[in-house]
Amino acid sequence: MATELEELIDFLSSPSLPVKRAAVDIVRGLTGSDDGLQSLTKYSITLLPKLSLLLGEPKEVCEPVAESLVNLSQNSDLAGTMVSIGMVKTSMDLLYKQDPGIARLLVMLLVNLTQLDAGISSLLQTEDERTYGLHVMKLVRSFCTSSSEKLDDPFEHVGSILVNISKREAGRRFLLDPKRGLLKQIIRQSDSASPIRKKGVSGTIRNCCFEAESLLPNILLTSEFLWPALLLPVAGNKVYREEDTSKMPRELGIALSIERELVSDPEIRVQALEAIYLIVLQEAGRRAFWSVNGPRILQLGYEDEEDAKVMEAYERVGALLVESNGTDERST
Repeated sequence: MATELEELIDFLSSPSLPVKRAAVDIVRGLTGSDDGLQSLTKYSITLLPKLSLLLGEPKEVCEPVAESLVNLSQNSDLAGTMVSIGMVKTSMDLLYKQDPGIARLLVMLLVNLTQLDAGISSLLQTEDERTYGLHVMKLVRSFCTSSSEKLDDPFEHVGSILVNISKREAGRRFLLDPKRGLLKQIIRQSDSASPIRKKGVSGTIRNCCFEAESLLPNILLTSEFLWPALLLPVAGNKVYREEDTSKMPRELGIALSIERELVSDPEIRVQALEAIYLIVLQEAGRRAFWSVNGPRILQLGYEDEEDAKVMEAYERVGALLVESNGTDERST
């Protein structure tokens, strides 16, 4: 005899829209609690494919389904099952056919699915050379062209997807390919008013800098936007004097010579300093950093810093610069 949950899952396939909608609403309610999630997990093999099919239904069904999947995908085992039944492709196929509220939920679903290696591979489409990376390029384009000023920004969480895929070497190398120019597009979102976008950009830059040893030229191709994105968050709150700004690129110097809004999130400041550290580990990276008067910016920024973890990150970069400066001088 079927259990209540088995009957509920059967109702998801009902030809009656009101019955289907009622069943979906109950599932959504269950996914909102730990006990409910645990009970649904036992039926994931039948539940998840049915929910996936319902993503193409009208909004009154699709929206609670998307909310349910976002909640369910926080469980890594369930997220793995979703990836295996093609949920990444389904989400991408439907993303641009739904209204902004549902699109936002689908992006959040992709954030959870790309926390798994299998999810990253699926989004990158690594098994098909003809379509390799097309999903990611579409997401980057949407991330960079949608407005963060809207109350409901459907693509702001794309930054978190980019952080996830850049944790893997294949993802970093894809983003750093100069022919695609994706990193430059992403970096330009660092001045967004959205804290979620800012954190996504800073985390992606930091992750990409793990390839500095082999792909530093590709990273430095974005210097015009890279140095402001990394240095402005850690420059402190002083208005810089001309004797300092005159040794910087014009845009960076102008930004530091006026009053500006500080980056309040210490995690973003730490990520910027970690990226700088990875760049200046390389001799060419140190030369580039000195050429923009980077050490002076860190010196002044450190004076204003109060967060212990951020101060530690400053000190790590400073120690490397002092040590490598002596080594560089001896080698010349």
